[in-house]
Amino acid sequence: MDTLRGRAERLKLARLLDVAPQHLAFLDELPVDDVRLFRERTVAALFDDDPGLLDRIAAVTRLLPAGVAAGIAQKALGPRLAAALAGRLEPARAADIIDRLPAPFTARCCHHVDPRRIAGIMGRLDDDIVVRIALVLAERGDHLTMGRFVGHLRDSALKSVLPQLAETTLLRTGFVIDHPERLGHIVALLDDERLSAVIGAAADHDLWPEAIAVASMATAEQRARIASLTAAQPEARLDSLIRVTAEQDLWESLLPIVSLLSEDELRTVTTLPALRDPVVLDGLVRGVVATGLWGDFLPMVRVLPPTARRVVARAAGALDDAGLDALARGVDKEDLWELVLPLAEFMDDTTARRLLERAAFATESGRLRRFPAPRQ
Repeated sequence: MDTLRGRAERLKLARLLDVAPQHLAFLDELPVDDVRLFRERTVAALFDDDPGLLDRIAAVTRLLPAGVAAGIAQKALGPRLAAALAGRLEPARAADIIDRLPAPFTARCCHHVDPRRIAGIMGRLDDDIVVRIALVLAERGDHLTMGRFVGHLRDSALKSVLPQLAETTLLRTGFVIDHPERLGHIVALLDDERLSAVIGAAADHDLWPEAIAVASMATAEQRARIASLTAAQPEARLDSLIRVTAEQDLWESLLPIVSLLSEDELRTVTTLPALRDPVVLDGLVRGVVATGLWGDFLPMVRVLPPTARRVVARAAGALDDAGLDALARGVDKEDLWELVLPLAEFMDDTTARRLLERAAFATESGRLRRFPAPRQ
């Protein structure tokens, strides 16, 4: 899911640098882990620069009653400087001051706080304060800031705030979450009815990429649950998922999720109108060749209607020798020839022979148990 991770990293970095995301479009050409590392180093450069003045203010603040410090933060410092100061205070002291600030002001501060200080402060705030701040951020549509904080929330706070957030907010926040390892647990706190509503919102509000990213970051158990609930959506919604995936070339992210479906659920998906579109199927085959996701793709091919399998076979047969060799290597690596060889019956003789010649190498290892002879 590097494409989607890259989009999220670009949004986070743009916020950090206070620039429009499109100005960082050149970063899409770089490995996503390099962009993430660059963002982390940028955080250090921005928040560690010239600490002397802030340290002196923090030293004075420690001597003041928390209520007085909160008043000074509001009236004299403003959100940006107050957030920087919070990063210089002991977490318990910062939390004590935040407890006396109005939620709208604290929400504005959250935008500027050092991400490395969040965990220590959040762990000391009462749930009611956390929930009020989260609701202000949600009302402002500040999903990037919410993404910084949500991974640090206690279950008690999550259980209070999740029912109050719109489904679109959950999707947009999950897409940019700073601690994706927490996503599976957060998804587990949603019952099937709410999670189905979130999936429906992805279709109704053009948020399928965000939904795919959230599912991809969830645990295996929650991915399977999301996949099954998605397959139960109305046909029009499912069809829009396939078309968005094709338009944005997100097969590398969607196919591992589709592979978790039962055979009956797969049959529901494979009868969608989008998967009868030759353009969609051609892009799908080429995406699988590029990513090597044969283990995720071929079980789906097995249950496609004959007309769609014919289109897939034609797309595979149109690959040049390098593409067909890549197909053969991927299939052989996963020992999937028994799933791919039936496509030969939908190919012309020349194309079928090209495929079967490559399959012949598999017989040398004894792995291929069923090998049809080329047509005469």
